[in-house]
Amino acid sequence: MNRVLLAMIGLVLLAAGGFAIATQTGVLTLVDRDARLVPGVGEPPTWVLYVIAASGVVVALLALRWLLAQITPATKNQTWQLEEDSESGGTELSTSAATDPFVTDVTACPGVHTARAALSGPPASPRLAMVVGIEQDTSVAAVREYIGAYALPRLRQALDLGALPTAVEFRFTTKEGTRVQ
Repeated sequence: MNRVLLAMIGLVLLAAGGFAIATQTGVLTLVDRDARLVPGVGEPPTWVLYVIAASGVVVALLALRWLLAQITPATKNQTWQLEEDSESGGTELSTSAATDPFVTDVTACPGVHTARAALSGPPASPRLAMVVGIEQDTSVAAVREYIGAYALPRLRQALDLGALPTAVEFRFTTKEGTRVQ
């Protein structure tokens, strides 16, 4: 999502810059290059200045929030309360207790060196995000098939879920696995 948003903002800024340069050099004649940017010579009303200042503050706060989201890691471990009625006792499940066996299953796949997984969201409708490090010559389709046919169904069964939305990021590693010659 971040890459798409940054790409869209970059394209808009690139197009605006290209439009300004093309207009200034006379390539585009949609706008007279000698015309004023805004009509009139008087100062704008005071409320316009306040709106501009408030908009700048909002944009700056949004940019700061986005920057902090990039710097701080996402929570990797949550504790789920599995029962609504905590009066008679309750069952708590650490999400790492559910994902650790799943990661073990994934790393057992040939060609996989590392795997990380994190569950997020409420226990009734969690989402799984994972990063899998694989060898250069390993088939991504084969690893994906292994995860979808073996590891993911076991995790869904353990969590008693019919569906588990999953995002998988594959990273190629330069490490080579053990080979028999």
